Amino acid sequence: MTPAKRMEQRLKRLQEHLKRENPVLVEAVNQYRELDAVAQKLGLLSSNESYATQISWWPMISILGTFSAGKSSFINTFLDLDLQRTGNQAVDDRFTVITFSPDEEVRTLPGLALDGDPRFPFYQISEEIEHVSKGEGAKIDNYLQMKVAPSEKLRGKILIDSPGFDADEQRKATLRITDHIIELSDLVLVFFDARHPEPGAMQDTLEHLVKGALRRNDSSKFLFILNQIDTSAREDNLEDIVSSWQKALVQQGLSAGSFHILFNDKLAVPVANESVWARYVSKRDADYQRIMARIEGVNTGRVYRIIGAIESQANEIEQQAIPRLRQALQRWKKQVLMADALAFGLLAIVLVTMSIEFGYWEGFLFNPPWLMGLMGNLWATGAVIAAVACLVLGIHYLIRNRLAKRIAATLSCDDTYGNLSAAFLKSTKFWRSIFQSTPAGWGGRTRKRLDAIRHATDRFVQFLNDRFTSPSGVKAKSS
Repeated sequence: MTPAKRMEQRLKRLQEHLKRENPVLVEAVNQYRELDAVAQKLGLLSSNESYATQISWWPMISILGTFSAGKSSFINTFLDLDLQRTGNQAVDDRFTVITFSPDEEVRTLPGLALDGDPRFPFYQISEEIEHVSKGEGAKIDNYLQMKVAPSEKLRGKILIDSPGFDADEQRKATLRITDHIIELSDLVLVFFDARHPEPGAMQDTLEHLVKGALRRNDSSKFLFILNQIDTSAREDNLEDIVSSWQKALVQQGLSAGSFHILFNDKLAVPVANESVWARYVSKRDADYQRIMARIEGVNTGRVYRIIGAIESQANEIEQQAIPRLRQALQRWKKQVLMADALAFGLLAIVLVTMSIEFGYWEGFLFNPPWLMGLMGNLWATGAVIAAVACLVLGIHYLIRNRLAKRIAATLSCDDTYGNLSAAFLKSTKFWRSIFQSTPAGWGGRTRKRLDAIRHATDRFVQFLNDRFTSPSGVKAKSS
């Protein structure tokens, strides 16, 4: 089976699964197919790639944070299950993907269960790990594991618990998985340990997580949680600690993403001052309810995010990829013309110098002894002209190909809209003139296809709005 057929089979299985889980999204897969066709025509995607595989079709909630920040305890409390091991030191060195189980048994499955199943967002993640860390792709079980648990709170969701995050000590493969998880998640809970109130000690963690949020246009999905804040109750300096962490986030350039406090009743020791403790409990309860509301909202939010991602992808192709390709083609044309002028200028100087040395000039008249004989023989004249043309074209194409590869190397291979470098190289094939400023595959028909995709997403949004709201006050018909 060819890679393209494998991708089509994967999309068909996705649609079959969505028919059972979320039928409203079945048609969205077809829109992704249409968007893929546009991107493949432009060269942004290969035939075995699809934008549909770059997102999670099931709501994903990620729990990230430092060692001993209370991530596992939070998960156990949320699920009301003793599922994850807890402790002040690192107790798990793998990412754990937690999903719903229809029976009463908790099972732990190896990383291969995720890497080999196209329904999960870690399908073939081993290949990406191999790219960033040679030899580690085959050790997928060292990085991932899957747990299935009988908790209704997991139904229709994927929960991910990360190993303790320390940017200094993590290998490239672990960081790559972290970025992959953050990219696909609908909600990211970032835990910090309030028992270590100096945020400067967590500089590397903030550097990676926070600046990673800045690179995306969805930083509002981050909830920063200062856990085990009850340890500050004796000094009653809650506001000072929270302010210190908020300042640390702002210094990293992040103004979006909300900040919350938590602590575990089972582990907390109340202070003697009842009013102080009541204030801590009240703040904790209010923040916990906000966190739960965000978790409950990921199901609805995921549908909107998938539909919105289609339109966003279409816009990025037209508004970002195409202008950047045009700029690269203009730069390529300019460099080729300059290099041609330099190369042929130097060649002309060499030929003129040689002709002078050989005495082919009579004043300003070029008159070598073989010229008359050549002009009297049409076949010889044609052969010389053909040889000169081949030489000129050979030099020109050598220059344009090398310059094309040099410029392509400066373009990104993994933008959200695809491989800009590959698209540029497709637009610089030998049959395309350097004066063609329009990228290969782009034109009025392609623009109309993107308009049709955007129009379809607008209809999707209207359909979703009719399910959840009625601005006119008329009750929507139940589907």
